[in-house]
Amino acid sequence: MKQTLQSLALRAIVPSALMLLMSVPADAFAAAPAQDHLVSPQAMQKQMADSASARQKNIEAVADFLSSPVADRAMRDAHYNPEQVKSAIPSLSDQELASLAARSTDAQQKFAAGALTRPELALIVIALVVLIVVILVH
Repeated sequence: MKQTLQSLALRAIVPSALMLLMSVPADAFAAAPAQDHLVSPQAMQKQMADSASARQKNIEAVADFLSSPVADRAMRDAHYNPEQVKSAIPSLSDQELASLAARSTDAQQKFAAGALTRPELALIVIALVVLIVVILVH
């Protein structure tokens, strides 16, 4: 009697449980719905555009600094080809470019404010050129 009761309960419970599981949507147990991404494609595209824009600004800042007459003269006096140095700038990483752009902007501002003399600015130019060469070699 006990065995038949268990058998009947099993016959009723198993099909009921299976029907309940089949009625639940397939993605109900997923961590997030399929269309929700951690980063939306629009946000990723905007971030990439912002990064490219920042990189271009940094390239221009370093190139502008190295294009000044004082910088050109300092590179030639130190036997560096200014065109080769400027053409190497885009091959630097984003972090290296950001650092050099900040240093270039700072030096230009200090020179414009009279806090740096031409010889001091020339030394800064040579230091930046050496940094670019060292970075590219490694």
